[in-house]
Amino acid sequence: MNKLLRKTQGDKVIWSIVIFLSVVSLLAVYSSIGSLAYRRYNGNTEFVLIKQLVVLGLGLLIIYFAHRVNYTIYSRVAQIGFLISIPLLMYTLVFGSNVNDASRWIKIPIINLTFQTSDIAKLALFMYVARMLSKKQHVINDFKKGFLPMIIPIGIICMLIMPANMSTALLLGLSCMTLLFMGRVPIKYLLSLIGLGILGLVMFFVIAKAVGFEGRIQTWINRIENFVTAKEHDDMPYQVQQANIAIAGGGVIGKGPGNSTAKNFLPHPYSDYIYSIIIEEYGMFGAALILMAYLVLLLRSIRIFKNCPYAFGAFLALGLSVTLVIQALAHMAVNVGLFPVTGLTLPLVSMGGSSVIFTSLAIGIILSVSRNVENIEGAKKEKKESEEDIPPPATDQIQAVA
Repeated sequence: MNKLLRKTQGDKVIWSIVIFLSVVSLLAVYSSIGSLAYRRYNGNTEFVLIKQLVVLGLGLLIIYFAHRVNYTIYSRVAQIGFLISIPLLMYTLVFGSNVNDASRWIKIPIINLTFQTSDIAKLALFMYVARMLSKKQHVINDFKKGFLPMIIPIGIICMLIMPANMSTALLLGLSCMTLLFMGRVPIKYLLSLIGLGILGLVMFFVIAKAVGFEGRIQTWINRIENFVTAKEHDDMPYQVQQANIAIAGGGVIGKGPGNSTAKNFLPHPYSDYIYSIIIEEYGMFGAALILMAYLVLLLRSIRIFKNCPYAFGAFLALGLSVTLVIQALAHMAVNVGLFPVTGLTLPLVSMGGSSVIFTSLAIGIILSVSRNVENIEGAKKEKKESEEDIPPPATDQIQAVA
């Protein structure tokens, strides 16, 4: 164990945040899985808790092994991952498991495990964009040589994710734009990208209606209409009403662990609406701690970005942290009624399999960059200290040489 701890490097604050969110996940999931355990596991909540514990433990192992890998290797993996993501997303749209008119999951036949291909695509895309940004810095102002090679892959992945999961596609596009902005892409190109994105969204709606893909479109329209008009007509969606009840019941200090009542009424309280359960049980104080944890993760990643001497590592750490924090903020915003209803989970906290695994891999890569930065700073510090330890030459020796 001591040997393992000695090999654990990287930003200690980020490690602390990972442990904190994992503990919160166990507490919140165990408190909110009563209805799920009753439907699927004959009321055996301990089985679901152990399952989540195993997933989180596997996530920690992934973080550890990923952070021990030299992050430059991920530059080579990025190309392969991006090329694999495209056929995987296509396969998911056609043959994926269908839930609520959306094909988001692929089931592996032998082990009967399902995972979201969008999780693979997001991770691969950010690694690829970070790689391209680092290679195109000398031509970043050139539209053809610098901008197009980065925006085309982003457009392809977002368009393939959008039919099944529009919220993920939009947040992915927003995260990529943030990374491009930090990568010194000209503002005029980013503004033109926003215009093209809006145009592409309108065309997608038109084409989808023309080919008869109206199920998901009507769902999106209903969610937006409910969000815009619900407060005026006092006709909020059921899950929004229950989330508001949970938040109102939590108050400042909450009802205490396991004392949530909204978990019996909220759809998916262990995933999409787990933040509402946290607020109900731990109050605004607990909710603020969760929010602060993600913001500190972003701040520490920005610190890594500033201190990393190599462009790829800097963009990689920043891009992965931005997408995790944006997803977390969007999840919180939906739970408190600031955004329309979506199916976004809270990273490292919501119950899940593939989402926890790929989130852990992203954090492991961030810590890999951090470990490299620490090693470089440590080598510089040792060199400086060794130079200071060298005694100055004696005065008589200087005179003799003269």
